Amino acid sequence: MDAHTLELLEFSKVRELTAGYAVTSLGKELLHKLEPLQQLDIIERSIVLVTEMTEALIARHTPPLSGVSDIRLLLRRAVIGSSLTASELNQVKEVLAATGSAYRYRMKLEPRWNQLITLLARIEDLGSLARTIEGSIDARSYVLDMASPELSSIRHRLHDVDERIQQELKRILRDSVIRSALRFPNATLSGDHYVLPVAVNHRQKVPGIVHRTSATGDTVYIEPAALGNFNAARSLIKVEEEKEIARILRRLTAEIAQHAKPLQLALETLSQLDAIQAKAKYSLEYQMTAPRMGTDRKLWLHSARHPLLLHHFKTQAGEKSVVPIDVRLGAEYDMLVITGPNTGGKTVALKTVGLLCLMAQSGMHIPAQAGSQVPILQHLLADIGDEQSLEQSLSTFSSHITRIRDIFLQANDKSLVLLDELGAGTDPIEGAALGRAILDHLTKQQCLAMVTTHLGELKTYAFHNARAENAAVEFDVATLRPTYRLLVGQFGRSCALQIARRLDLPRELMKRAQHYLRKRRERSSSEMEKLQAAREVAEQARHDAQIAEVEAARVRQEYEQKQTELQKQQQREASLLEFRKQLRPGAAVSVERFDQPGQIVRVDVGRGMAVVKAGLGQWEVPLREVFPA
Repeated sequence: MDAHTLELLEFSKVRELTAGYAVTSLGKELLHKLEPLQQLDIIERSIVLVTEMTEALIARHTPPLSGVSDIRLLLRRAVIGSSLTASELNQVKEVLAATGSAYRYRMKLEPRWNQLITLLARIEDLGSLARTIEGSIDARSYVLDMASPELSSIRHRLHDVDERIQQELKRILRDSVIRSALRFPNATLSGDHYVLPVAVNHRQKVPGIVHRTSATGDTVYIEPAALGNFNAARSLIKVEEEKEIARILRRLTAEIAQHAKPLQLALETLSQLDAIQAKAKYSLEYQMTAPRMGTDRKLWLHSARHPLLLHHFKTQAGEKSVVPIDVRLGAEYDMLVITGPNTGGKTVALKTVGLLCLMAQSGMHIPAQAGSQVPILQHLLADIGDEQSLEQSLSTFSSHITRIRDIFLQANDKSLVLLDELGAGTDPIEGAALGRAILDHLTKQQCLAMVTTHLGELKTYAFHNARAENAAVEFDVATLRPTYRLLVGQFGRSCALQIARRLDLPRELMKRAQHYLRKRRERSSSEMEKLQAAREVAEQARHDAQIAEVEAARVRQEYEQKQTELQKQQQREASLLEFRKQLRPGAAVSVERFDQPGQIVRVDVGRGMAVVKAGLGQWEVPLREVFPA
């Protein structure tokens, strides 16, 4: 997809908005890299996943993503044999625990959300490995005594030595001479050695080894001679402890390395799940719907709204809302020529259509009514806004023509071209002639196109091209404000005289302007008005027929879905009935009221009851509560 068009349409802002709903850094990363796709099956599957997730969120089935973090580098280090630290193992443990949560989450999903279930089926439950790490390392990343019998024994010996050191320290501190030499009456640790804080001028009162001196030089930290053997023994035991901890960390790292592939796959799947739930939350926040995708070039957006304007008005105080527009291309006509006053929202209409096409091809819902259809576009090419280039010494007009030249090099029958203010920036007569030639060339290239202009000469173009149609952006002369409604089948009027009259220009001036305008329109105005009226009626009929077709398709889809669900329910019930008929003592079963699998003891078909053993007890339960294990 054309990078320049993505920038013009501000698709990066839509990505940023969507990423704001992601929970994990990996989900945000995927959404920041989101790009429009062209494979129909992949796009449709992505949209279905978002649809199923919106339904799951409404049903309060929020995906468990707590604890998921980017551990890709840690996995690579584990695979090459580099030992992970205790805190890094804890980080991996959180992701391992999340796989178990995701596994249980999949079990709770309704069968109709089959695409979500299929996606989550890639995740293995690695919760047992998480519990192994949890049994060895606590939440503060401290390696527990129970991590190995050797560590437990070492810690026990260390505790005994510490006890003896404490007893010896208490004996030493009972000596009044030594107490008088101390800066404060407590021992402290210097490395692994217990030392006493002695005033420097009383150094001779405490026999032992000086380990360090305070920053001021007033205090020396002395290891009493009586503690020498104990501290030496303690140091050796600490070395043993460190070696055993390192061995435990290597063992746990090796276990992670053995599960690196399924864990990597689970991490990728959880990242995708986060991106999907972010798209779904974005959809629910702005009442979006799933677009229908097709390869037949038909574009129909019903009540489409610009997503960035929706966000802007939602975050601003007041009741202002986005006016929806209806756009149809690729059926009766391929080109829409939009006219109207400069402040009437023509550019917004272009950007709305372009941005919704990009969102749909990125596997997202779009802010439009249900039934809207978007074609798979190979190219979306736009020339929108003032692109004057100071670096290349190009005027606005030259820059637009350069861009249109580049568009012609890429456009084909699988392209949507968006041109804003065609023919502007030069002499109106020459601009209109050039504009007509450009529209002819777009028609020849068989691409879909939406073009805006305020040149009067181009308002009649659609009357002479069977594959083109007019559209106008409505303007309220009474309030001098645009309504932003897009009226397909009509051509816009600049409303210049009406606006000038409302702004109290001299009456004589207005009469003269009206005289000049009337003379110019005398030749063909009546024929154009009749033709325009006929086209408006035809367009309204096409619009009504399209809505009726969409509604019929929706009703048909709902009926077929209900029929399918009914058939599946009947098949499930028949399968369960057959299963219960075949039950024999010893068969493994599941009973909803029990939290563990059970085993059939006996079956009483006549009474519709069964005796099931679960744990240490036996219970009689109705056969209707017995399911396959």
